[in-house]
Amino acid sequence: MNKTYIPKEISWLSFNERVLQEAENKDVPLLERFRFLGIYSNNLDEYFRVRVATLRRLTQLGSKSHDILGYSPKSTLKKVNALVLEQNERFEKAYTGLIQELAKHNIHIINERELNPEQSEFVRNFFLKEVRNRLMPFLFDKDSDFPNLTDDAIYLAISLSKKNVEKKKFALLEVPTDVLPRLVVLPETDENKYLIFIEDIIRFGLKDIFFIFDFDEISAYTIKLTRDAELELTDDISESYIEKISRSIQQRKHGSPVRFIYDREMPKDMLKMLTRLLNFGTDDALIPGDRYHNFKDFMRFPQFGKKKFYYEPFRHIQHKDIHPGKSILSAINKKDIMLFFPYHPFEHFIDLLREASIDPYVTTIQITLYRLARNSSVINALLNAARNGKKVTTIVELQARFDEEANLLWGNKLMEEGVKVIYGVPGLKVHAKLCLITRSKDDILHRYAAVGTGNFNEDTARVYTDHLLLSADKKITNDVFKAFNFFNVNYRKDNYYHLIISPFFLRNRMSQLIENEIKNAAAGKKAFIYLKLNNLTDPEIINQLYEASRAGVTVRLIVRGMFSVVTGIKDLSDNIKAIGIVDRFLEHSRFMIFCSDGNEECFISSADLMTRNIEHRIEVTCPVYDKTLKNELKEIFEIQWSDNVKARKLDPSLANKSVKPGNKPVRSQVEVYNYVLKTSGRCPEKKSET
Repeated sequence: MNKTYIPKEISWLSFNERVLQEAENKDVPLLERFRFLGIYSNNLDEYFRVRVATLRRLTQLGSKSHDILGYSPKSTLKKVNALVLEQNERFEKAYTGLIQELAKHNIHIINERELNPEQSEFVRNFFLKEVRNRLMPFLFDKDSDFPNLTDDAIYLAISLSKKNVEKKKFALLEVPTDVLPRLVVLPETDENKYLIFIEDIIRFGLKDIFFIFDFDEISAYTIKLTRDAELELTDDISESYIEKISRSIQQRKHGSPVRFIYDREMPKDMLKMLTRLLNFGTDDALIPGDRYHNFKDFMRFPQFGKKKFYYEPFRHIQHKDIHPGKSILSAINKKDIMLFFPYHPFEHFIDLLREASIDPYVTTIQITLYRLARNSSVINALLNAARNGKKVTTIVELQARFDEEANLLWGNKLMEEGVKVIYGVPGLKVHAKLCLITRSKDDILHRYAAVGTGNFNEDTARVYTDHLLLSADKKITNDVFKAFNFFNVNYRKDNYYHLIISPFFLRNRMSQLIENEIKNAAAGKKAFIYLKLNNLTDPEIINQLYEASRAGVTVRLIVRGMFSVVTGIKDLSDNIKAIGIVDRFLEHSRFMIFCSDGNEECFISSADLMTRNIEHRIEVTCPVYDKTLKNELKEIFEIQWSDNVKARKLDPSLANKSVKPGNKPVRSQVEVYNYVLKTSGRCPEKKSET
């Protein structure tokens, strides 16, 4: 491993370990710990689909792969597999501990062999009424053409054997978790609550499925396959962009296997047969697990009423400048407004769109859409605007990983209602979060811009921290107008005087900002760089941060996920300190603060400092000019930097040690809530959010 650069795949596993730590943390409410197990599992699934799959493809390039990555993908893969196995052991230990904790509270997860007569009757009826008709067994042997296993599903590999008969029969069953709950609540007994996995209900009923075969013993073992999820877009000019995306989505279902998880109790002959049929080699990720896989379903763990099992219900804070029954457009005219989700309600933005959709003077609404809520109020507001005669333009990104099909459907729905839909930019992913409302009154144009760090998605806005700047300042709105012209007028590249647009200007501007701090430090002036990001992996920027550190610039980094900086190296990075925060909400906001010789420059951004965001995506980094908002951002950064409860040190050891506690505990997400409440001067809304 490069001593000055941590491979992003390794650093990502370190991030997921921080998620696992929350599941292990006994100070976290019991059922919230199950949720963190689910998040960890879901994260790992996507990691194998994307990051590990990319490493596998790069290994096929031989020596060239090292030049592309800067390190060996093959050796990194081996390290990845070792770390995953190590974390898997901790995961299973955490899961076992949580099951024991549940039992102390009279909540039990039992299997098909532990059912009492009443529960057996319930399970039998549930199996016959709800499960059996959804099961389609596939019989296989060593010479079979194996079926195409669904990437997101779990399966039961079944062995049927008869005494004194060497040859066994093998079958495969997909567990229908897409239509049935993963955990089924059983009838209570003496105030004890019981749960059973759906796959154990299937195990209970296996004899009813395979009754036509003569067997003495039947056994079932859970397996799970993860596939390469990268979209393969060809250069076929006869295909439209939409056709390429649609075809690639279908191809994804047949992507190369990158991980195979199996029940460690599975007989060796069955395991050998399955791995051969799936074309798994010795270097591939073969991961022995427990009886149960796909713990992502724990993110939707059944609800039980005890308050102590959950975090205290969360109540949104109404923004001080937005009042019920009052025009939000008028409020934005008076001053810039910064919304901070989930502390502020996302309904503020929905109300803005709703107001624009019926305002007789609003002529156009333009917006970028990356990921949307399942029942999107944003879409409903845009459709309503179109019905009211507004000219609505949406930039719908089709390469929003795992949301491509949903975005195609949304795009079709919008077009049916007369909305202009532009499907991204071929060759570039549109990740910018922009909205522009144009209002014309007395032949005078007024523009209102929304520039954010997160998607226009009310579901994620409840659990992701994000900033959204609402501004009528012409410095901002004129540049946002130019940004939408880029999409509307054959990708015309304009001059931007305030917004920093990737892939055109972000690298140079970041370089200038860092270099300015280096010059100021060299002149004996105060110099600092504060960055709050999801990921920091770009080698060029990292090297510049090392230069800044050597020059004496104070560099503070709050990074949630991938982090390739090696901190604390003498004469290289000893002025760089970094932490990562994992708590109730997903830290997703991105903002940057530069000292700039006392005239602090602040930015919010849709971009992480990764090569892909800087060079291969349409991203927007927006300056914050309002002094009050700049101060709020800085104070929020200071609160987060002071976290000594949920913050972990990011250092070369990748040990994720807790930040040393101070005189009093500081849990930043709680303290930020209190800060927003204090600065708002408003009471939280009565309606509770979980």
